[in-house]
Amino acid sequence: MKHFFSSLFWKISAIFLLILIIISGVYMYISVFTAEMYFQETRQKLDLFVADHIAKEYDYYSGDELNKDVIEEVFHNVMVINPSIEVYLLDEKGKILAYFAPEHTMQAEEIPLEPIHQFLKQEEQFVLGLDPKNPLTEKAFSAAKVEDDGNFMGYIYVILGGEEYENASQLVFGSYILRLGIRSMAIALITAALIGFIAIGFITRNIRKINGVIADFQKGNLNARIKLKGKGELNEFANAFNSMADTIVENIDEIKRIDSQRRDLIANVSHDLRTPLSVIQGYVETALIKSENISDEEKNKYLETILSSTKRLMNLVNELFELSKLEAKQVEPNDEIFSIAELAQDVHQKNLIIAQKKNVDLTLEIKAEHKIVKADISMIEKVFQNLIDNAIKYTPDEGFVIIRIESQNNSVVTSVIDNGLGISESELPHIFERYHKNKRVAQKSDTSTGLGLAIVKKILELHNSKITVESKENEGATFQFILNAYK
Repeated sequence: MKHFFSSLFWKISAIFLLILIIISGVYMYISVFTAEMYFQETRQKLDLFVADHIAKEYDYYSGDELNKDVIEEVFHNVMVINPSIEVYLLDEKGKILAYFAPEHTMQAEEIPLEPIHQFLKQEEQFVLGLDPKNPLTEKAFSAAKVEDDGNFMGYIYVILGGEEYENASQLVFGSYILRLGIRSMAIALITAALIGFIAIGFITRNIRKINGVIADFQKGNLNARIKLKGKGELNEFANAFNSMADTIVENIDEIKRIDSQRRDLIANVSHDLRTPLSVIQGYVETALIKSENISDEEKNKYLETILSSTKRLMNLVNELFELSKLEAKQVEPNDEIFSIAELAQDVHQKNLIIAQKKNVDLTLEIKAEHKIVKADISMIEKVFQNLIDNAIKYTPDEGFVIIRIESQNNSVVTSVIDNGLGISESELPHIFERYHKNKRVAQKSDTSTGLGLAIVKKILELHNSKITVESKENEGATFQFILNAYK
């Protein structure tokens, strides 16, 4: 139950209900105020000339003195005829000279004249004036000038809703507004609440659906996806979640694939490490056992075998270390400007003797002598060396390997071509994976680490390039990569 009321539906509903109550209160206040103004304006319109009639019917002055008997008679008659009004006699400055009201209720001695002037000029349709009994409030009034033999003496100022009228009207009006307000507010609240709850329920339905799918995905259902109709922020959120879920699934699959490769790598590396270590151990043990009878010729043979196995072991360890750093992005290219043709010539010269020993024709074709690039020269040299090693290794006696440098628009295209054993169609998608060996080569040679092409791929990725290959089994292979020419 606690979880139910803490749900988004009830939180939004509570906020909506609170806002509704506040709006209802404001509406009631505005309605009451508007009704009050309506009654005030209506009363002023109905009794617009009350003060004028009172002012013209009697003489309020006898010379410069007030005629108190006349004033008392007038105010008494007015009170009898219309007890809801209050009458005040003002001098020309607005000071109250006489009035019909209990003495103890008077709180003002003077009436501001600006509203009276506006009333007399009829500049505004509805004017409120000060209530002498309550200076903090303003009420509807009627006013007229008082003259004696053509001389301006002051004003008759009539409050149209006096204290008695106000008490009675407030009692009736308050009771009516209270009944009407409570009834109207209750109907409005219930109707709005029902409509609001239905609308909020409809809106949060999609949120609950999204929450359910997310919970399902969290529990392990990686195929769970949010399916919403229409457009809007929730659909954008659903699409973002679905995209994120797809990425997570792809990453999980990639992690599984990498983990599978890691296990294969460990198994293969363990096997390749074990072979040279076993050779080293075997020859060392044999040398120790036969130490007294071993000839110098045998000793040298053992040492050469141990040295060869040690070099192979060191080569494997170094390439593993280099590849792991490239994959972890712990190596950043140290770019410099150099001629790709000159680098190709250096690598060609270094590998001529190796190719000649295997009776392979290693040639260099340069068709972009003046092209320069900006890259890490040691890394690009490693790419050349691994590709040439790979080509010579695949190529049989009396075969050929070609290093070709060509210009293509604003790029330099490097190709390493051989007419060796080639690569089968089934193996082509996997040759750049770490520790992949061509099966036919692996059968002929035990010196390959299977990491050379993986290292080539990672180095070229750091240079925003990629390695491609075209090959058919028993028809050789062509490896190619492109570097942007430096302007």
